[in-house]
Amino acid sequence: MDRNLALELVRVTEGAAMAAARWMGRDDKEAADGAAVESMRRSLSFVDMAGIVKIGEGEKDQAPMLYIGETVGNGNRPEVDVAVDPIDGTRLVARGLPGGIATVALAERDTLLQTHCAYMEKLVVGPRARGVIDLRLPVRENLERIAAAEGRSVEDLTVVVLDRPRHEQLLRDIRAAGTRVKLITDGDVAGGVMAALPDRSGIDCLMGVGGAPEAVLTACAMRCIGGDMQCRLWPRDDAERAVIAAEGFDERHVFSLEELCGGHNIFFAATGITDGEMLAGVRFLGDEVRTSSVVMRSYSGTVRWMDSVHNLPQLRRRQSPFRSTGEPGPGA
Repeated sequence: MDRNLALELVRVTEGAAMAAARWMGRDDKEAADGAAVESMRRSLSFVDMAGIVKIGEGEKDQAPMLYIGETVGNGNRPEVDVAVDPIDGTRLVARGLPGGIATVALAERDTLLQTHCAYMEKLVVGPRARGVIDLRLPVRENLERIAAAEGRSVEDLTVVVLDRPRHEQLLRDIRAAGTRVKLITDGDVAGGVMAALPDRSGIDCLMGVGGAPEAVLTACAMRCIGGDMQCRLWPRDDAERAVIAAEGFDERHVFSLEELCGGHNIFFAATGITDGEMLAGVRFLGDEVRTSSVVMRSYSGTVRWMDSVHNLPQLRRRQSPFRSTGEPGPGA
């Protein structure tokens, strides 16, 4: 995979973000997600690759498109694994809350972890704390290690955690260590990426249980940024424990970053749907639409922040068909 697919990927996330943003605050999660999925699938079909969706909508969302195992791209080389989350934070978009993003990642074929267990326990840090974390250690010890690597005190750190009842003990442990906490209602891909960009986000670490698909997407970003991450499968019941066993995994095993995403040439792209701390949301300005994106490549370690202006009348003249919402077709 010697071509830089970054610009092609960010076009995919831009289109999905614009489609989903039409449903911002309209309290219709299914419509917002459906618009993003349809746009992303259509745009991916034009990308010069032979892709297989390894992380997608899948059984969790009963989606007819971008399901696990679906082939995407135009069929040309390179052969890649594809991870998608057309909306990370569907509820955020539906309710008009900050932090919803559209995201997609690519890696060489058969290098992304695939599991049907819905959730994972996660620990994510930035480049300065790479190699010092251990998910098997107590929370306080991990925070002390991270603080030492960052050259700061534990009290200076900020940990992002999903606001869920399952995290009551985790939050007690973090607060007992004297560390600051930022609670988020949804969107732990964005939370994980922000944890690896502390100079931009003010967040130093992500802890807690979130979606397994989102864990793999976050791992792709970590490989590009140079951050670190560890995860452990988190079955909710005996049925999911049976699934884990059938897949040949041990629920006690701590997955390293390289086990989650083992490629050497990885791409990650995300575009803001609603305003967030990492990315601005979509702006509809009549004949113009403005988007804010980040795109990364592990091969070069490059992280690009992109503000784009999309000229809708010109796109309509050059491309068809177009959605009735005004969202442009592929190649925007």
